[in-house]
Amino acid sequence: MPRAARATKGRGPMPDPAELSPEDAKLVTLARGARGRSGAAEGAAVRDETGRTYSGAAVSLASFEISALQLAVAQAVSAGSNGLEAAVVTRRDGTLDPSDLAAVRDLGGPGVVVYLVSFDSTVLSTITT
Repeated sequence: MPRAARATKGRGPMPDPAELSPEDAKLVTLARGARGRSGAAEGAAVRDETGRTYSGAAVSLASFEISALQLAVAQAVSAGSNGLEAAVVTRRDGTLDPSDLAAVRDLGGPGVVVYLVSFDSTVLSTITT
């Protein structure tokens, strides 16, 4: 698996969580809930082009592994989504694996904002595809 990159390199100031739009704040809640239910190391949520939301937690089995963000994107694709508006990943270390960003870019194209959020809902960084 590729080495995770720090998401804060070359990024602008981080938005205050209170300044997130209601739709993006909902993604934070969904990502935290997905992680909390399973006790996984990370949770994620995405919003598609129609406003539908999908969430997931990282899965690590002996024969299969998928990140939380990849799972949320896969759920969107399997439900017929054709694009993404935004994504949230909640993790302790504020990193994002390049393959996670690639999954968002594959479905959403350029201009999708990905928020990296700590377990306490602090926005650690943002990345735009």
